[in-house]
Amino acid sequence: MAPAEKTQGKTAAPPQNGRARQLKKTTRPWAGTSAHARASLPNDDLKRRAERIYRQLARLYPDAKCALDHRNAYELLVATILSAQCTDTRVNMVTPDLFKRYPNAKALAQANPPELEQAIRSTGFYRNKAKTLLGSARLLVQKHAGQVPNTMEELLELPGVARKTANVVLGNAFGKNEGVVVDTHVSRLAQRLGLSPHADPKKIEQDLMALFPRPQWTMLGHLLIFHGRRVCFARKPLCSQCALAKDCPQIGVKTKG
Repeated sequence: MAPAEKTQGKTAAPPQNGRARQLKKTTRPWAGTSAHARASLPNDDLKRRAERIYRQLARLYPDAKCALDHRNAYELLVATILSAQCTDTRVNMVTPDLFKRYPNAKALAQANPPELEQAIRSTGFYRNKAKTLLGSARLLVQKHAGQVPNTMEELLELPGVARKTANVVLGNAFGKNEGVVVDTHVSRLAQRLGLSPHADPKKIEQDLMALFPRPQWTMLGHLLIFHGRRVCFARKPLCSQCALAKDCPQIGVKTKG
């Protein structure tokens, strides 16, 4: 074998064959670049990658949906408030009895605080959550005739309701794509997949909204959450089993399965 060429006193690596160079370029265009550079790929490249990721997730999780059991906007609002720092499974265990006691905003607005606290105790932070539920229910009765409003502006006026909760209600109860739900799963996956370089949920949401078309915003949250719960775990993601591996730079992943 001929010796490797030398350039300015340094040994140059043997050239890659054309097939290898093309494969690296098409499947992992960010390979060998810094995290900042990966997050700064040309917008068209990011959008094409986002399209592939969405299609793959949609094929993987055709059953993706909101994990909180609900029958109407009122129940979804209550369940979403209760889900703060609590699992959806636990919330779904609490809400059936809760909705029997307080089937609508009017009934909830008249709830006895200690009784309401006891009813939601197992969801954690029950005193603050009870105050939030009572405040929201009372405002719904006073200002909206007991009905949950279907605009972002009006929802954000309710005690304890921020964009995440408003997006959940608007997207799942009213079919309105006003934004992307960014919970811990979505935040983690958006960064690992190189879809956003940010840690701030508000900035992550803006990045995702710019990459994905509006009709996909609600479902995007469900798909990323499903993938985060089944494959892309926080501590030990199953990278070797991940269908998104070819499109994932694994930014910030310490343990690759």
